[in-house]
Amino acid sequence: MERKILKDIDKLEVNLKEIEGINFSKKEKEAISRAKDYREDCKYYLEKGDEITSFECISYSHGLIDTLRIIHEFI
Repeated sequence: MERKILKDIDKLEVNLKEIEGINFSKKEKEAISRAKDYREDCKYYLEKGDEITSFECISYSHGLIDTLRIIHEFI
């Protein structure tokens, strides 16, 4: 499970780089900020050995970023 979570963190970093440079609205910027907060929560819970909560956090983060990627036609 830990390897999958670490892979998901790496994938999120790629997705965040993909959307750099877009002129986002205030609300979209808030979603990105929350996604980054969830990424940090993911790392925190992984360090604590709580893989389930860690996985939930990275999943939320991906959901927020994927929504923006859909809106801006990256996927």
